[in-house]
Amino acid sequence: MFKHILVPTDGSQLSIETVRRAVAFAKEVAAKVTFFFAKPDYPVAFYGEGALIDPTTPEKFAEMADRQAQEILAKASAVALEAGVPSATFDSISDLPYQAIIEAAGHAGCDLIFMASHGRRGFSGLLLGSETQKVLTHSTIPVLVYR
Repeated sequence: MFKHILVPTDGSQLSIETVRRAVAFAKEVAAKVTFFFAKPDYPVAFYGEGALIDPTTPEKFAEMADRQAQEILAKASAVALEAGVPSATFDSISDLPYQAIIEAAGHAGCDLIFMASHGRRGFSGLLLGSETQKVLTHSTIPVLVYR
């Protein structure tokens, strides 16, 4: 059935639970998982853990986005490792997270996108929530929405 699953994540509580459910599903169907994080592009306002972060330079902003992506993707990878599910990670910079998710699925050769129904509020919520609807509308591969 499904052999390679893309799991977009933003680090929110629902997204973390979605990672767990996606890994359990992947284990059941003997699939591998690629975790994906869409990093914001400078100079978009960036909200992390409820606090506005105002970077002074594009370089500083990019460094913070890279660090956030690494932390979130490392947590997701740890869930897969613990379950014995093969996994990879991928991130990219995009002003259109839904488009980045679809492109990441194609780039990685995924045959399913497994994502949460809603994410965080504010900027972090852009990855999921309304983005889920856009992925459902524009994706040519199946999308499984976890709620």
